Amino acid sequence: MASPNFDFLSCKPYNPPSWASHLSPIPSHVFSLGHLPTPIHRWNLPNLPQGTQLWLKRDDLSGMQLSGNKVRKLEFLMADAVAKGADCIITIGGIQSNHCRATAVAAKYLQLDCYLILRTSKLIVDQDPGLTGNLLVERLVGAHVDLVSKEEYAKIGSVTLTNLLKEKLQKEGRRPYVIPVGGSDSLGTWGYIEAIREIELQLQSGTDNLVFDDIVVACGSGGTIAGLSLGSSLSSLKAKVHAFSVCDDPDYFYDFVQGLLDGLHADVSTRDIIDIQNAKGLGYAMNTIEELKFVKEVAAATGVVLDPVYSGKAAYAMLKDMADNPAKWEGRKVLFIHTGGLLGLFDKVDQMTSLVGNWRKMDIDESVLRKDGVGKMF
Repeated sequence: MASPNFDFLSCKPYNPPSWASHLSPIPSHVFSLGHLPTPIHRWNLPNLPQGTQLWLKRDDLSGMQLSGNKVRKLEFLMADAVAKGADCIITIGGIQSNHCRATAVAAKYLQLDCYLILRTSKLIVDQDPGLTGNLLVERLVGAHVDLVSKEEYAKIGSVTLTNLLKEKLQKEGRRPYVIPVGGSDSLGTWGYIEAIREIELQLQSGTDNLVFDDIVVACGSGGTIAGLSLGSSLSSLKAKVHAFSVCDDPDYFYDFVQGLLDGLHADVSTRDIIDIQNAKGLGYAMNTIEELKFVKEVAAATGVVLDPVYSGKAAYAMLKDMADNPAKWEGRKVLFIHTGGLLGLFDKVDQMTSLVGNWRKMDIDESVLRKDGVGKMF
């Protein structure tokens, strides 16, 4: 029988990897929120370039309610919130934000209230947002939901919107702690610096002397690629990080991530350690039928379910780049980071219905008789 995990939900002093000890500021504490380490295994996608090996880091398995890459950032952000005496958390994102769902669950684990500002269409901003996907979990755990239109979000910005709610709560006597979009600030960056240490240890404990040449990940808010690229460049991994942006353009992310790294006094240029390509397609959280068909085909071929917003778009763009530029990838060992987001698929069921028609009514001949006691319903 497995022993109980008494570390889960505990807060402990944080000791950084030796190769990151020069960064500043270093977090003082970290909460144990994820089920870590997450596994790494071969991912046998078809049509890879000659000699290319593809591996998968399963950060989608870091939990269920509290799953995906956001958990790693929240381990540091929630520790900071508790240390500063917060009694509630504020964060912001899209209507199906994985980060907002993870934050709502983490807050409730730690007995904090959670206030979410969610971006949606102006046509339905005055209506009940429903219980689809991430919204179901957020509302079940009691998060307070404020809706804003995409137009209001673009005009006012996430920082001002969260500050408005912060000021309102402070006037009511609350002690709010604001977490930015995606948990992407310099503190949250430590989540994936720590993930690089985890990958290092997994490789060292292996028996096949595996070395990764490349790390591939979706880029939506910047904190994940900041930690991965910085950690990889400082550690023994030295793998090139390739990020596929699912919203804003690559130039935006090069600049944004540079700000995160400068906030840690890393003294490194993002353009030297990250290759960012555009994979947003129709726009954030919007999918072509080809992208959704790809998600379905990958699941049917390998059993790995990608989300439509992040990892699905990134993997789709990665394979397209491999097809267009095979020499760039031939013979390389590639680690793809699956950042979770399964619940986002529930928002795409109408688009995907035509892609998954594998069902039928069971054909049972009228002459077949039931045997007593077998299949009996009570």
